[in-house]
Amino acid sequence: MIKKPDWLRIPYFDEKSSDLISGVLDDLSLNTVCIEANCPNRGECFSNKTATFMILGTNCTRKCTFCNVKYGEPEPVDLHEAERIALAVEKLNLNYVVITSVTRDDLPDGGAQHFSNVITAIKISNPETRVEVLIPDLNELKVITVSSPDVISHNIETVKSLYNDVRPGADYIRSLNVLQNIKQLEPEIYTKSGIMLGLGESREEVLKAFDDLLTVGCDFLTIGQYLAPTKAHYSVKEYIHPSVFEEYKKIADNMGFRYVSSSPFVRSSYMAGNALIL
Repeated sequence: MIKKPDWLRIPYFDEKSSDLISGVLDDLSLNTVCIEANCPNRGECFSNKTATFMILGTNCTRKCTFCNVKYGEPEPVDLHEAERIALAVEKLNLNYVVITSVTRDDLPDGGAQHFSNVITAIKISNPETRVEVLIPDLNELKVITVSSPDVISHNIETVKSLYNDVRPGADYIRSLNVLQNIKQLEPEIYTKSGIMLGLGESREEVLKAFDDLLTVGCDFLTIGQYLAPTKAHYSVKEYIHPSVFEEYKKIADNMGFRYVSSSPFVRSSYMAGNALIL
């Protein structure tokens, strides 16, 4: 096992704000990807009163080797989840909210209508709040675009050559097509994707992924260090130095992305609202 470097030490953050977020989530029986995916930034985000809500249950129908979200039998769709999320957004006075989900291959539309219901509920009760959705590789994209989220994100996660090992059940070209189809349906909606480093990818492959994302009209890009949730998950092949993340950011900026966030602790939803401060 590769020793974790000093730059990956997680700083301490105020627990009072974290308790506030956790209390609201518990009271309204809501899930966050922050907890389910064991995100290293959850202390910081919770202390800033931000969270990424995870809808459609906590059991995923796929078993990606990098992800800490549980694989298992999907739960029934909660028809009242949208209104509870809208209430949580109001209680926490959020001006930017991210909604994601487990992958639901068991549903005919992959959960697209449920995403739409959540977006609509938030916009009705919190009209000033901007909404980003981080979606799986859905086919029924128009159901989501007509709800007018501000950002639709879909992560490619890694380079093409590693998909069989890292994202079994997913497909690199299919993920690119999701981003392309969103732009074709609604050009005004910003699109976003993220990639992890340290999985064994080459520099050339990373730059090719950047180019592929730009080709399909991707606006925002996040780049972060892969951290294995447990020893049973896909192993970290390399810890990338922060200076390399800075270099990739400069390259991606120069290539034409509207916004790039790149550092070891960056995750797709980390400080997501900053992308709209253009």
